[in-house]
Amino acid sequence: MKFAQTPQREAPYTAGVKFWVGGISALALLGGALAVGAVAGSDDQLAPGFRVGGVDVGGLTRAQALAAVSGQTLRAPQVTVVAGHHRWTVEAGALGWHADAEASVAAAERATAERTALQRLRGLVGQEQPQNFPLVAAVDAAAAGRALATLTAGLVTPPTDARVYFDKVALRYAVRADAPGQEFEVEAAARAYAAAPATTLLRVTVQDRMAQVRAQDLQGHVAQGNALMRPFGATLAGTKRKGVLTALQVANLYWVRPEGVVPDPAALKRAFGLLTETVDQPARNARFAARGDKLVGMPEQAGRVTDRAAAYAAFKTAVFDASKTSVILASRVTTPTLTLKQLPDAGKLQLIHTGRSTYDHSSPERRTNVANAAARIDGTVVPVGGTFSFLENLGSITPENGFVGGLIISGGRTVDGLGGGVCQVSTTTFRALYGAGLPVVERNQHSYRVGYYEPQVGFEAAVYDPGLDLKMKNDTGGPLLIRTVNDDAHSTLEVQLWGLKPQRTVKVSPAVILSRTAHPPAKYVVNEKMRPGTSRQVDWAQDGYKLYITRTIKDSSGVRTDTVGTEYQPWQAVYEVGPSN
Repeated sequence: MKFAQTPQREAPYTAGVKFWVGGISALALLGGALAVGAVAGSDDQLAPGFRVGGVDVGGLTRAQALAAVSGQTLRAPQVTVVAGHHRWTVEAGALGWHADAEASVAAAERATAERTALQRLRGLVGQEQPQNFPLVAAVDAAAAGRALATLTAGLVTPPTDARVYFDKVALRYAVRADAPGQEFEVEAAARAYAAAPATTLLRVTVQDRMAQVRAQDLQGHVAQGNALMRPFGATLAGTKRKGVLTALQVANLYWVRPEGVVPDPAALKRAFGLLTETVDQPARNARFAARGDKLVGMPEQAGRVTDRAAAYAAFKTAVFDASKTSVILASRVTTPTLTLKQLPDAGKLQLIHTGRSTYDHSSPERRTNVANAAARIDGTVVPVGGTFSFLENLGSITPENGFVGGLIISGGRTVDGLGGGVCQVSTTTFRALYGAGLPVVERNQHSYRVGYYEPQVGFEAAVYDPGLDLKMKNDTGGPLLIRTVNDDAHSTLEVQLWGLKPQRTVKVSPAVILSRTAHPPAKYVVNEKMRPGTSRQVDWAQDGYKLYITRTIKDSSGVRTDTVGTEYQPWQAVYEVGPSN
């Protein structure tokens, strides 16, 4: 029997669409082909005819294909980077852009997987067409981030915190305003570039960073600091003795900080010490006073001084209360340690040692202070076992005590100051007591070598009220009397030490110089108040020295030697000059 034949049409190849051959499903036919192993290539190989970036990878494994493609490069495009108002054009390779061999081969792998069935079928029914996969570009986000950070580094500005400063013109605390900073979100831009490597315009977002300390946060603290800055007085309880701190001295007692007004413990103690030096009236021991050729005993006097602990507590509380402008300092009575009855018989005292110095070329003011200081310590009696204090017996260096302005060493300069010349007397006193063998309790040197104390270099003692004193202990076994002989006409000063001459010998040796440092070049400072073209010298050059002095003391206890070290700074000459025009 003849059968009627069904007309046959061959459907064109369309990926993912069934087609028919002789009325039989191609997928069904494929199943048979798979059953007999009719394949176009092995499962781990790329399909024949595939190329990646122009490199033939057909029939290669993934590893082989990567090795073949890895050497291929892409031409990097230019990328415009925009950050705020700034713009750069850079090669994409500098931003981590590169040819990605793995991604490129992966595209060929996916194509192989997607057409496995049809490619194998076509292996049965026809030849496959060659296919080229382009190299795929990728971006290393970390490298892009680093490159963008380098590119914008010069534009990053940290925020500036508001801060408190002291306006030296207005003499007030003030606030310097805060300012925002600017940073660039380079990591976000790098991630965006990695997600779209084909982009040629890359924007980096600019982000403002606000300061942590804002001006408005400090205004209240500044107001408090300015309210505290006022003259502040202190009165010693039981007396009329007063001391005053200026507004600027009070301002130095604290800091104005973001956390508020913060006391300065060291400055508070210094200021309290300054007040107590002014208001304290220590007890005065009995002493001698010259009346013509005779020494007349002067009776002792009780004193009244601050009760330190209670007074300091009251001072700290009151000075930080803006509503108060003064405080009463608790006080206590002090008694003398040497009475009139205990004064020695001046006629029985012997001259133990004499200290000498000269002060040629001193100014009239300096001569006044030398005479005044010498007179104030003349007649001082140091009891047995007592300690002589130059400042205690001198009294405060104030105009009320007869001292006038003169050149002093302060703040690294020789400047006009009250009491210049007092150190001539303290130096001469040191020489008298040192040569007598008295133990040194406190002795301070000058900053530089002073010509007035030559040629006995190193045999000098600086004093400063308050803070620097000369103290030496009376170990002679009897009371000591200090006498001064000042000859202004010949510019000489003597300090004599009288007492019961101890059984000791004292040999004082000249200074031993360990090293010498040359002085620096002269310094010239413009003084707008001087006439143009004029000049004057206000400080004198001195080389620096390291040295020590020694003495050998021999008495019933044996022989002993002690040293006193000195280190003078190299000192430069300073000239003030008038303005150039």
